[in-house]
Amino acid sequence: MSQLPTTDAPDVQARRPQATVSLTRVGVTGVEKVLRIRSNGDEQLFYAQLECFVDLPPDQKGAHMSRFEEVVNEAIDTVVLGEAFRAETLAAHIAERVRERQGGLRAEARIAARYPISRPAPASGVPTQEIYTMFGVAIASERGTRRLVGVQAQGMTACPCAQELVRDRAERRLREAGVDAAVVDEVLREVPVATHNQRGIGTLYIGAVEACREGIEATDLLEIVESSMSAEIYELMKRSDEALVVERAHRTPRFVEDCVREMVRQAVARYEPLGPEAFVYARQENLETIHRHNVVAERSGLLGELASELAGEQHVLHHVTMREWLEGREASTT
Repeated sequence: MSQLPTTDAPDVQARRPQATVSLTRVGVTGVEKVLRIRSNGDEQLFYAQLECFVDLPPDQKGAHMSRFEEVVNEAIDTVVLGEAFRAETLAAHIAERVRERQGGLRAEARIAARYPISRPAPASGVPTQEIYTMFGVAIASERGTRRLVGVQAQGMTACPCAQELVRDRAERRLREAGVDAAVVDEVLREVPVATHNQRGIGTLYIGAVEACREGIEATDLLEIVESSMSAEIYELMKRSDEALVVERAHRTPRFVEDCVREMVRQAVARYEPLGPEAFVYARQENLETIHRHNVVAERSGLLGELASELAGEQHVLHHVTMREWLEGREASTT
């Protein structure tokens, strides 16, 4: 039986396209990996979704898609050998390798890793497992690599507006019933007033230049996100936990805007040592209960500018975006 000739397959991707237009991003999405990381004798599982992109010059027909998967696996083997998993470090390694393998001017990698944390419920102390999401984003170019670390957590918010309306109605009814005004004030001060609630989804990213990026821990970001809402929530709670969480939320009513501003305030205070060129992105989405729509607020910008606004020194008109900061374009937009 005759054998087929063995010749190298043509590099179709390297051919010249019919329309010679460069492309901003070409890559793969929905890459799923389960990362096993051993730390302090225990094995931790992270379920990760990854995206990888590279820019494409006008004279190249396509990117080599198989190389994305190869790069991801190599980067995981290199980075996930340490004691602690850092999503932004893995994203940076992937972006740098993608740029090198694909021959691009710029490459980008994004990672979203979900992982469990065991925590005690606030009153009963019963152990409960909470699922959080950690983000890592990096862009590699000839200027170097910039990276972001982010987290996403859920919590509870209580509406201040509805609470004021309910409080006014309660005060009026009590006074009409003959209750002394001083007693009414004391009761309404001590007893949390009803309002409608939302389940909130808070997201916070922090980025710093290469020389200052150490010290950004996902656990610290989670603490900021959860404390910015009216109350934390737990998957498993006893009655005492439910009472404590609901009362805590109603004693700290916050709009979606309040949550973002609180995230920004805490981030600026905690990460001031990173310098004024560090980047902050905060986002809050509240899942409404008495409306059919949801509400969203967000803020992005350089840490120095945010600190200046918080101090009442200036109102920054242009808010540096995440992409601008990652690509090092913030200097030309401020």
